[in-house]
Amino acid sequence: MGDQSLWQKYKKNHDKEAKNQLIERYIELVKIIAGRLYSTYGSNIEYDDLVSYGIFGLLDAIEKFDIDKKVKFETYAQIRIRGSIIDQLRNLDWIPRSVRQKSKMIEEAYNNLENRFGRNVKDTEVAKELNISIDELNTILQQINSFNIVSLEEKLYDSNIVDHLKYEEESLPEDIICNRELYEILQHSIEKLPEREKQVISLYYFNEVTYKEIGEILEISESRVSQLHSKAISRLKAKIVEK
Repeated sequence: MGDQSLWQKYKKNHDKEAKNQLIERYIELVKIIAGRLYSTYGSNIEYDDLVSYGIFGLLDAIEKFDIDKKVKFETYAQIRIRGSIIDQLRNLDWIPRSVRQKSKMIEEAYNNLENRFGRNVKDTEVAKELNISIDELNTILQQINSFNIVSLEEKLYDSNIVDHLKYEEESLPEDIICNRELYEILQHSIEKLPEREKQVISLYYFNEVTYKEIGEILEISESRVSQLHSKAISRLKAKIVEK
């Protein structure tokens, strides 16, 4: 049975067998997304747990997907699956308070300095602002990397920025305008990032390349990729919070 016939069978009759077939057909998508997130959060969470969290998102996507919309299910489902995993990670609260405090400290330093100077600031300037060495700054950036990714994605999901497939006719006009404005702020902020940080963000989020692969492409270590990623997210978080 083709995808369209299967979807029609489920949506028209809420056929349980059709739903099970749809789950089987798209479970690989959950595994792919969980595997990618595991490469970031692997030291804190089990892969199987990420898959189980993602399945909730898949079920939600199957239930809410409108077959009459001109949208591929895979594209729509990715948003729901990833959002479900992020929600569960937030609920687990597995990030130590000390890491959260360090992340806020770094974010505020970038925000204060870049507002003061009107440009991207250098590592030396951030270290001086915090009264720490460059090595200490790099260590902190690695420590807060996973939390930064989760907390940025929380902000994006909470603002519906990533849910660009949300049906606008079901949204309030002021919500649509706010979401578009936030999306434009994020897009503009990414464009303004230092070149290396922009490359890391582009490769990681848009080309779905792992840290190891990014390191090979840019000819730098995985730890350096982590630092660049963390710096970029600290800058982006500061811009989103500010706006």
